[in-house]
Amino acid sequence: MRRTIMVAALLLGTGATLTGCDVLKPKSSKSDAVVKESEFPPRPLWGDTHLHTANSVDAFGFGVRLGPEDALRFARGEEVTSTTGLKAKLSRPLDFLVVTDHAEMLGGTKALADAPGPLIRDPTMRRWHDMMNEGPAQSQRAMAEMLDARGRNAIPPAMMNPEGAKERTHDVWNANIDAVEEYNEPGKFTAFFGFEYTLMQGGNNLHRNIIFRDGPDKVRTVVPIDPTYKTTPDEIWNYMEAYEKSTGGRVLAIPHNSNLSNGLMFELTMPGGGPMTAAYAKRRARLEPVVEITQIKGDSEAHPFLSPNDEFAGYGVAGWELNNLLGNQPKVSSMFAGEYVREALKRGLALEAQMGVNPYKFGLIGSTDSHTALSTADEDQFFGKHSGNEPNPKRALQPQNLGTRKGRFGWHYLASGYAAVWAKANTRAAIFDAMERREVYASTGPRMTLRVFGGWDFTPDDLKGDWVRAGYTRGVPMGGEMKPGAKGAPRFMIAALKDPLGANLDRVQVVKGWVDKAGKTQEKVYDVAWSTPDSRKPVAGKLPPVGDTVDVATATYKNSIGAANLTTLWSDPDFDPALRAFYYVRVLEIPTPSWPAYDAVKYKLKLPPEVRVKSQERAYSSPIWYTPAKG
Repeated sequence: MRRTIMVAALLLGTGATLTGCDVLKPKSSKSDAVVKESEFPPRPLWGDTHLHTANSVDAFGFGVRLGPEDALRFARGEEVTSTTGLKAKLSRPLDFLVVTDHAEMLGGTKALADAPGPLIRDPTMRRWHDMMNEGPAQSQRAMAEMLDARGRNAIPPAMMNPEGAKERTHDVWNANIDAVEEYNEPGKFTAFFGFEYTLMQGGNNLHRNIIFRDGPDKVRTVVPIDPTYKTTPDEIWNYMEAYEKSTGGRVLAIPHNSNLSNGLMFELTMPGGGPMTAAYAKRRARLEPVVEITQIKGDSEAHPFLSPNDEFAGYGVAGWELNNLLGNQPKVSSMFAGEYVREALKRGLALEAQMGVNPYKFGLIGSTDSHTALSTADEDQFFGKHSGNEPNPKRALQPQNLGTRKGRFGWHYLASGYAAVWAKANTRAAIFDAMERREVYASTGPRMTLRVFGGWDFTPDDLKGDWVRAGYTRGVPMGGEMKPGAKGAPRFMIAALKDPLGANLDRVQVVKGWVDKAGKTQEKVYDVAWSTPDSRKPVAGKLPPVGDTVDVATATYKNSIGAANLTTLWSDPDFDPALRAFYYVRVLEIPTPSWPAYDAVKYKLKLPPEVRVKSQERAYSSPIWYTPAKG
């Protein structure tokens, strides 16, 4: 225990403490200016940048009845009652939250359900109205019909009434701003303004979450815009640039679920074809500095088809590699390269070599995409994707045939993920700035602490002293760029600390991507630190498994294996100063039970063998890039 506490201090910096469990109450002070920023970020702040409430067209249709205020209270640590009547409370509060209700038909299904039935003339809309008022099951069927209609561009014109939608959007947006501002408490809990721009070309997921740095005075000057029938992100980028120009504020976009884009999220060309231009690449890199790599609808780090030599590739892939988001277009293996983040980082290097700009130089975060208004990413208290996935005996094996989707079941959903941000204060400005500089990392749920610095002259003695200061003053943190000019290979100071309430760590890996001398992209995964190194020796270059203490029958595990912390100074043994490269860190926990295993024990279920009952949860750091000298 003493060693764990000492390593916590090493990771977090002098005077830092782990996230507390006190429930926070709203305060009257709303200015970031009252909070002093530290010299260096003292600890990671944990949050969710992707959460839906009853104001989202699909969440309400699925039956969810909790609004933004419920979501904020829950994230701050209060107990709330879920849509299905269950008591819900986080084991630890979050540090920040972004409510990102869909801009498309914002509040639309709620307005339809609340409308006087006899006044609804369109027969399809009247049927949906009636179904949404008949209970959760019928409401979900209505939503399935709406998703199918959305995929076919067949939403009834009456439901898309521009004037009615514009007025409703304005009212819902302003009410949301009021709720967010009420629960924002600089220095204690940060509530951001945001929305989701649900770009979905033919059912292919090209969604972005839009997050504002600013307060209500600036954000009230705009309203979310509806992406219906748009095919490229240009409109939302125009919106963002116009907002910044007119208000002097700042805004960023976070793409998510690239794994359901059918190859369109990270293309090598312009949208629709043609060589990518440097102007397009520069614009995208500036406006989209962060990507959501893991969430409830699967993990988008790597796919075994693309990374056959990575034994840990493919986490959270099952069920999501069949087709696109709506299921109306099947997926083929040639699409994977445009969907997975590691390949996108490699593509970014190749495009930079061609035109001097990297469109995919982004940081990595996780978030939930929960449509329950509850930000839960813990396996033992997972409240699911929507109200039908809130804890119940049927959810693990329940078909998820929403819209035209086929072949997906409840157990395919992941209890994932959270965003960890190395910010200098718990304020909108400091957290936003950390996202912009990409000093962030993703977790599939566990709140493990991960810190990484890249430099040229780090030594083992640095890890014995004020290594955080050394990292910032003589190197760059995760998300940074290393410039040439030093001899030898780059060195990385890496430290990982287990979630204090969670599982021990198995290993720390560095994932390297580069462009070789022939212009082809390459990758390699290095095991750089692991538990019990004296007894676990690599065999033929492969590290033996850490072991497995999971008892599926009781949904328990033991921390009798693994390590509480792993720290190392690693140097790239294959470094070539002439080749551009990136490095990111992946930390793996020991095996632990997955949420279907907890359900099986709670509800006395017998699960079929294909159901995922245990896994090795993980964290992904943002990359550090190396760019060789020109010439």
